[in-house]
Amino acid sequence: MNEIYISKEQYEKLKQELERLKTEERKKIAERLKTALSYGDITENSEYDEATTAKATLEAKIYELENILKSAKIITGKGSASKIIPGTKFEVLDKTNNRKIVFTLVGFGEANPSEGKISTESLLGKKFLNKKVGDQIEIETPRGKVVYEIKKIFN
Repeated sequence: MNEIYISKEQYEKLKQELERLKTEERKKIAERLKTALSYGDITENSEYDEATTAKATLEAKIYELENILKSAKIITGKGSASKIIPGTKFEVLDKTNNRKIVFTLVGFGEANPSEGKISTESLLGKKFLNKKVGDQIEIETPRGKVVYEIKKIFN
């Protein structure tokens, strides 16, 4: 799994969610399985089938969160003044539409396009990562190619 950039706050939220899944949710699933088994024959027991499916889904989610946390790189405070890294706020010129846009490159699970927050996981975020003032990137959108030029880095 690739390195995942994440804020300290988001990291803590994911840790709490993982702990909840491992304790509370596993206990609930175990109870469901126990109840379903008490109905007898499991070959035609829909409750048992549903509980085992829920258990598999839960374990997959736990595995995913463990891997995210294991490969997470914590974003520390502000970004860089010389290049775009997670946490950096920057201004670009959309050369295709001749308008200025301010973005902040954020970590996993924190994107909010209406606030100009783009994730390091997104295609746009990946293109901006490690770029400097004056650099240009191109991206294909459903409406065609868009060219951005980095004008200013605020951090």
